[in-house]
Amino acid sequence: MTEDAGPGGSDSRARRPGRTALLVVAALLLLGGGAAVTVGLLGQVADPPLPSAAARSVPTGSTAPSSCAPASSTYSFPSAAAESAALPVSIRIPSIEVRSDLLTLGANPDGTLQVPRPGPDYDKAAWFDGSPRPGNTGPAVIEGHVDSAENVPSVFYSLGALKAGDRIEVARADGSTVAFRVDDIRVVRKDAFPTFEVYGNTDGPELRLITCGGPFDGASGHYTDNVVVFASRIP
Repeated sequence: MTEDAGPGGSDSRARRPGRTALLVVAALLLLGGGAAVTVGLLGQVADPPLPSAAARSVPTGSTAPSSCAPASSTYSFPSAAAESAALPVSIRIPSIEVRSDLLTLGANPDGTLQVPRPGPDYDKAAWFDGSPRPGNTGPAVIEGHVDSAENVPSVFYSLGALKAGDRIEVARADGSTVAFRVDDIRVVRKDAFPTFEVYGNTDGPELRLITCGGPFDGASGHYTDNVVVFASRIP
């Protein structure tokens, strides 16, 4: 998928009382370490689009492990079990012509995030089932590969081309659709991934889209950065 990002909690945001916690290792992101899918082994496509320079940031003060690093610590994930939105089944992002069925993936035994494996589902986006269901309170996490196994653009190749205000739609198993508006798009270093800001509690329903980005490191076979989209539900 995307050598993506680490699990979340709450950074500057206070933890929501009364919510249970799921303990998982904090290297949740798609494209790194045990959670990573190696891309570009045979070369890679042209660099994917990135947000404008103004949108690129590396938040300071994060002590989260790199999404590409071996799992080395745990993070307590909030649970939204009290809310019961239907399971997400597909995602649509009109402005970058993305439409994908959604896989439902969990965590590996070491706590890292599972990612779509080579095969018919590789180029699909995936909802992480340790995050809230889209439309529930909290940050629902959906990730996708930037490159395909054949080294052509994958589902989230154009994620960095999104702009604030763009619309994202997630269809759910009960036939309903929940819509989100892009608030921010950032490129962050994997060795300084803002775990708590991405995965932390929120006051309302939000969405996080994650993929790889930045320069491609031929030596490691990974991109050096993550592209993270922050979005909030449209009332």
